[in-house]
Amino acid sequence: MSERAATPSLYTISAHLAFADALARGVITQYGDDPLALARGLILLPNNRAIKAVRDAFVRQSGGGLLMPRLVPIGDEELGERLGSALDPLGEGLDIPPAIPAMDRQMILAHMVQQVRAEHRQPVDAGEAMRLAQALAQSIDQLHIEMVEPRRLKELPMAEELSGHWQASLRLLTILLDRWPEELNRLGMIDLADRRNRLLSHVAKRWKETPPSGFVIAAGIASVAPAVCDVLRTVSRMKNGQLVLAALDPSMSAEEWDAIGPFDADPVSGFRPRPQESHPQYAIKVMLNRIGAARDEIAQWNCGGGHDARAVRARNISNAMLVPAHTAKWRMLEKTERTLNGVRMMELPTPAQEAQAIALLLREALETKERTAALITPDRALAARVSAHLKRWNINADDSAGMPLSLTPPGTLLLALARVAAERFAPVALLDLLKHPLVRKGDERQDWLEQVRGLDLILRGPRPAPGLSGLAARLAPRAAGEQDRQAKLRARVAQWWADTQAHFVPLEGLAVDGTSLPHMLGTLRAIASDLSNDQIWAGHQGRALSDLFAEMERAAPSGPGHVEVEALPDLLARLLEGASVHPPQGGHPRIAIYGLLEARLQQADLMILAGLNEGTWPGIPSPDPWLAPRIRQLLGLPGLEQRIGLSAHDFASALGAPEVILSRARRSGSSPAIASRFWLRLQAMAGDHIEMLDTAPHWAGTIDAPARHTPTPRPQPCPPPALRPGALAVTQADRLAADPYAFYAGRILRLSPLERVDADPGPAWRGTHVHRVLELWFREDKCAPGRLETRTRDLFGQGDAHPILRALWMPRLLQSVRWIEEQVREDSAVEGRHIQLVETRGEITLGGITLSGTADRIDRLATGGIAIVDYKTGKPPSAKQVKQGFSLQLGLLGVIAEEGGFADLGKDTEAQKFEYWSTGKGKGGAFGYRVSPVKPGGSEKIIATEDFTRHATDQFLLAAGKWLTGDAPFTAQLNPDLPSYGEYDQLMRLEEWYGRGDSDGPSHHHSSGPSPASGGGRDND
Repeated sequence: MSERAATPSLYTISAHLAFADALARGVITQYGDDPLALARGLILLPNNRAIKAVRDAFVRQSGGGLLMPRLVPIGDEELGERLGSALDPLGEGLDIPPAIPAMDRQMILAHMVQQVRAEHRQPVDAGEAMRLAQALAQSIDQLHIEMVEPRRLKELPMAEELSGHWQASLRLLTILLDRWPEELNRLGMIDLADRRNRLLSHVAKRWKETPPSGFVIAAGIASVAPAVCDVLRTVSRMKNGQLVLAALDPSMSAEEWDAIGPFDADPVSGFRPRPQESHPQYAIKVMLNRIGAARDEIAQWNCGGGHDARAVRARNISNAMLVPAHTAKWRMLEKTERTLNGVRMMELPTPAQEAQAIALLLREALETKERTAALITPDRALAARVSAHLKRWNINADDSAGMPLSLTPPGTLLLALARVAAERFAPVALLDLLKHPLVRKGDERQDWLEQVRGLDLILRGPRPAPGLSGLAARLAPRAAGEQDRQAKLRARVAQWWADTQAHFVPLEGLAVDGTSLPHMLGTLRAIASDLSNDQIWAGHQGRALSDLFAEMERAAPSGPGHVEVEALPDLLARLLEGASVHPPQGGHPRIAIYGLLEARLQQADLMILAGLNEGTWPGIPSPDPWLAPRIRQLLGLPGLEQRIGLSAHDFASALGAPEVILSRARRSGSSPAIASRFWLRLQAMAGDHIEMLDTAPHWAGTIDAPARHTPTPRPQPCPPPALRPGALAVTQADRLAADPYAFYAGRILRLSPLERVDADPGPAWRGTHVHRVLELWFREDKCAPGRLETRTRDLFGQGDAHPILRALWMPRLLQSVRWIEEQVREDSAVEGRHIQLVETRGEITLGGITLSGTADRIDRLATGGIAIVDYKTGKPPSAKQVKQGFSLQLGLLGVIAEEGGFADLGKDTEAQKFEYWSTGKGKGGAFGYRVSPVKPGGSEKIIATEDFTRHATDQFLLAAGKWLTGDAPFTAQLNPDLPSYGEYDQLMRLEEWYGRGDSDGPSHHHSSGPSPASGGGRDND
């Protein structure tokens, strides 16, 4: 039998001490006189990051060379091998099956989930099956960790009390938990959590009988798993064993300690109060209960770390984290008990400014010799920003939490391929893939990107039909109407794509054929290797993906049996998100960036605790899709709130550094952020006795600010006459008078806004297609009854017609075209008016300028005159705009007609009517109406019909004389009260000069219709 200590050997290292250094110094003090005694010793630690921290601390504290004790993570899968001679003799009967590989487990569980859900008529796709499988794996692990038998689920007395969806979830879970052990038995394997439990139980049993010859110290372990606590209890009672806890709070009164819980049930009512699981000391209290030790049995560790905070800091932290029932104590605290000397707060407007300020503080810390600094945050996006800012000073401080494989370049390339297959070569997904930095990396990339940029331009606008055939149709030569430069671009890109698309034919096969998961993964691997010249598997990130992907391919036959290609991106993302990649090279020796798990047991001279907003620190616990909170409570599983308690313990431990800065941003994305409960507690307790840091926020606001700000003046470009156009379309004449700068940018500089890639069919699409339908109805159908509606329905059967457009706009347009057909028929019968020309171009010379225009429709009246008709899909221009000379299109088309510009009309033609026919909603609520901007005789606000062409001529000559044949500058926002599309606001740098006194500024009630650049494209030269 082994020698047992009469009382457990329990210690704590207070929060204000540097844990790793204090531990190393204490161990050296106890055993350093005999180097071999140190070498025979064993220290159990929570994880590999803690091992590195303690190893570095031993080096610092030794002052020279030493034989270190063995450092072992207590949760290691091969714990028996890591302990080595500490488990000798191995004993008899130890036969623990191997753990099932993680990837095999995920795949098999996903297959089982999909199968069971299908049996119960609740089918899910492969991506959702993988999500549920990962959550199921976590639930199984928790049952193992807490040593809860799954059969207890069937014995729960309150299943009928659950809501319907929880009852259904419980039934499925019970079936899965019955089938999973059978599958493990078939494979001859067990769950990793089960294997750890068996290894830990064996260690505890062996050490009770035959403890190691050297000392054993369990340090900084926060797990409350029964198997872990059994080992800790054994260690604490061995003659050479010690248990060292991190940041146990000895200053809490007995009443405050008891208020944490857990609580016994009331003997009469059976009611059991909920424990304070979110308290930082709750997990430690549960551990002590399971070890069988009381708080007053725990002694203070006898050594400090060398760069510790003052002892009063520990009491400050204790007071700040009191349970709510005892926070009234804050009012009675002495100033020293509530003043957090060495702790400062920093609040910034946005996460971007927060990251910049943190980077500056870390940079400042390096100005002091040997000073160390660390950022601790659960916000990985904030950590990435800080790391990027530090590169400004050539400081390499990579995030020690690593980067999810799904966010690395190799991972994003794989996911991009899956999205292309799932979305059937939709433009956004395809361009994302083709522009990926790993695609054609090397000498080919420049030429490749040149072609991809051309494809980008061609794919602007509504989405083409699905698949490679849809892309081929989009790249095919246009029949007419395309400018020479665009035609050449289309031909060049089409030739390149014809040679390139062979790489993607297997990818399209995944969507068409619906193959198995192993085949899908093999296809992705082959295409990724081909496109990247095998660069996807290069470097430390590529090797990590290669290893994981090999595991995926090996385990895929056991995975979901039915995988639709649409679910492939989600499935891959869930598998890649679970793997993190760490940089192989070391970062800066005095700067570190930690996640919460990595920060445990770490200490630095300056600790910056950032991202202190609710939802970030502490994070929002993810709900368990399998186990209802009430079921978890009855089974004895930790509540979701316990994760907040662990975050609180991390926060309290990090507050023990000599200097601490707390940081948060007032906004998160586009919405206000709520300060963390930890932040609010410190503010409520300390009040005015905590310092707000303002230097770093000031630095962040000024580091990139220019020494002198010289805003640009209001643009007034004045090109020489040779560069001013001598030919003009009537739609451009409107823009010339209304917004000369926009005319200058579009017509002289030839700059036009690009449509979005994969854009919904917008006003320009609607206008172009409606005009085409009406043109064909006249030219080919000769206005035959019913044909206009048929052509309209055919329009929405095209591949680029969005389903929402079909659902919402098609019924309105059908009503409008019925109205148009009825009006045409009525005009013919009643007035003797008939359509003579549609979509016809005319041209004249006016004031030395060649003026051209395309008339949507010209009708011959019974009087011999003509009516000019312009179709609109939105609201037509007002009579006021027409009279002011800002909407002259109808009048100028009348001028062209009267001057003989339309050859088919002949000369001596008089324009007697001018009408807008709109497919929008009229005053009566019906879709389709016509309105004229003029009327016979005119009025104070409306031009007379007989004067309209003369008015249009005068206004055109005035504008042309100023800006085309004259030398007037093209002043930006000359008429700010007119509706503006805002297309050139950035080009004119509007925000720099607007409101500085040299302009009244634009009204900026942007028009919702098509812009002149796009909607009037039929007339543009």
